[in-house]
Amino acid sequence: MKQLLSALCAGLLFGTGIALSGMINPAKVLNFFDIAGTWDPSLAFVMGGGLAVAALGYRLLFGVREKPLLAERFQLPTRNDLDPQLIGGAAVFGIGWGIAGFCPGAAIPALGLGYADTLVFLASLIAGILVAKGLKAHFFTAV
Repeated sequence: MKQLLSALCAGLLFGTGIALSGMINPAKVLNFFDIAGTWDPSLAFVMGGGLAVAALGYRLLFGVREKPLLAERFQLPTRNDLDPQLIGGAAVFGIGWGIAGFCPGAAIPALGLGYADTLVFLASLIAGILVAKGLKAHFFTAV
């Protein structure tokens, strides 16, 4: 129960930050990508601020604690290589973000705005996840 409450609090904090920064507005995000037109650099500042806080948090957390407060161990990636699935997934993510103006993290709090585009994006996201899982199961089965 503590883990769920902790996740809820973290999600609410993230959603509030995304909403306050204006990143739930797809037009603001798309303007970041429109370098030759109505360029808006504020997304870079939001990302930079998030990166700075995360880097500091990781540095402090891993320097002090051997395990998280509400789990038996830290859940960290064990791989550090770049494979075609990672590169392809990152490319698809970036292209989709540039077309729609949403990333999954911003689309959830944007549901509160009641725009139909948000629902279409999330439905497409879920469909894409299901297709990717099917393709992965078909083409990348364990040997």
